Amino acid sequence: MVKVTIVPRGKALGAAWYLPEERQITTKDQMLDEICALLGGRAAEEIFIGKISSGAMNDLERVTKQAYGMITYLGMSDKMPNLSYYDSSGQDYTFQKPFSENTAELIDAEVKVMIAEQYERAKEMLLKHADGHHQLAQILLEKEIIYAENLEQIFGKRPWISRSQEILQSEDKSKNVNDDLSLPPIPTA
Repeated sequence: MVKVTIVPRGKALGAAWYLPEERQITTKDQMLDEICALLGGRAAEEIFIGKISSGAMNDLERVTKQAYGMITYLGMSDKMPNLSYYDSSGQDYTFQKPFSENTAELIDAEVKVMIAEQYERAKEMLLKHADGHHQLAQILLEKEIIYAENLEQIFGKRPWISRSQEILQSEDKSKNVNDDLSLPPIPTA
């Protein structure tokens, strides 16, 4: 994350900016983490305000699409693993689902479980770090924007590094290796 703001932007009531990740493959755990993060705003409303609002509409849409995609396209279902109902040929002009009504009900149930589990996980994380979130909210209310450094000051460093951080560290290491391999200057007469 680069920064977060509570200043409304278009239809959004605020925004978060992330560095683009250069990963080609995303694991199931990474996708579940994304769902959990997207549900954080709704979970925070429920926990800290005691009411939910329409503010999470876009997040909920993204969560639902991602969960359905994980189950129906990527075969990431616990009850229906390794099945994909995705037609990559582009020839799917029919108005029929490529699965039965029973399978559709199973897909719906799996999506609901996946989202409910990540919502509970988001609430647990918010409760565990409630003091930090209170500090974060105060900074946002005062300054309207926070940066990654603010998050590190409040919550500490992440236990893992992002792909962009890996790339930067790798570039630094190769720069240091190249510096060590450089030849001494040629003496002049």
